[in-house]
Amino acid sequence: MTTTPLKLGFIGLGIMGTPMAGHLRAAGHELHVATRSTIPQALLDAGATACGNAQEVAAAADIIFMMVPDTPDVERVLFGNHGVAAGLVAGKTVVDMSSISPLATKDFAGKINALGCDYLDAPVSGGEVGAKAASLTIMVGGPEAAFQRALPLLQLMGKNITLVGGNGDGQTTKVANQIIVALNIAAVAEALVFASKAGADPAKVRLALMGGFASSRILEVHGERMIKRTFNPGFRIGLHQKDLNLALQGARALGVSLPQTANAAQLMQACAANGMAELDHSALVRSLEIMAAHQVAQG
Repeated sequence: MTTTPLKLGFIGLGIMGTPMAGHLRAAGHELHVATRSTIPQALLDAGATACGNAQEVAAAADIIFMMVPDTPDVERVLFGNHGVAAGLVAGKTVVDMSSISPLATKDFAGKINALGCDYLDAPVSGGEVGAKAASLTIMVGGPEAAFQRALPLLQLMGKNITLVGGNGDGQTTKVANQIIVALNIAAVAEALVFASKAGADPAKVRLALMGGFASSRILEVHGERMIKRTFNPGFRIGLHQKDLNLALQGARALGVSLPQTANAAQLMQACAANGMAELDHSALVRSLEIMAAHQVAQG
């Protein structure tokens, strides 16, 4: 953990970005922030400096973090009108913590490198809970030297931090993570719908399974959400759909078949078509409940 205050920037202050930026400021670093909506008052009260756009953030900071929803958003923040690129000078570092296309990431990194700056793709896993607890898993792609400079700052936001490889490899790892998570959610959802429709108590079924080989973090956390009907978003279906689309686009480019990923994407699409894109991704169970004409539990 660094002891000398650094000049940092953070762009994108949503559900994840706000607590992540807060950890950087709480460690005593100078923090310049910008976001599309209103900057949270708590960050301003903590001493963060509000900037009018991404260019101002990049001009004021030596290391600039981004946490925005999708590939076009990152491109806009970096290279749009008053974007990060316009505020950079050689020697600065850009760290994109969004979850976006690995191929686009390589292109973005090349353009930032051409300005004499380093680029790290550092997507995260752990959701809102992990962001608030500074316990995120962070998967990083980029040069070793830039990673080592950013590591003390990443450690303020996460616990399991791995330099996977070059630019794009962090995003590839995040896509792989989202495949695993989606398929596990679908498996837990199918099991609980089956058990409940068969007449068993789904809460007791879940407890029994937690003690066996089927136990998982998804069964523990998201299985409970399915039973208690607590679908307030920690990670929205709409965002997980985006990540699975990245997986399927990549699979087509690589000539790889991902049949279970495609199925999970369709289940999420069914939820979105029924107005549930803003619910937590554990609400994938609703698509199966609709097909079964049976709800796992009453909420």
